[in-house]
Amino acid sequence: MFTLWALVEAGLLCLNAVCILHEQRFLAKFGWGASSAQIQGFGEAPTIKTQVLNLVRAIRTVAKVPLIIINLLAIFFKLLLG
Repeated sequence: MFTLWALVEAGLLCLNAVCILHEQRFLAKFGWGASSAQIQGFGEAPTIKTQVLNLVRAIRTVAKVPLIIINLLAIFFKLLLG
């Protein structure tokens, strides 16, 4: 059944997946590691690959503590409501 809770839970699982990705172990195998990001000059638009890598790093940095709290709440609600 597709509900709002299922959508929130899917988003939470995707954020968890992004936060546990390890650049050297997983992403570097596919050419998406830190060493593969090209350095742009001033005024050059960053590539999509660089933007995605920066987004992954930003999510990992900013969402770590709130994600722990949200995971605990989700577990509590799952235990409480089934």
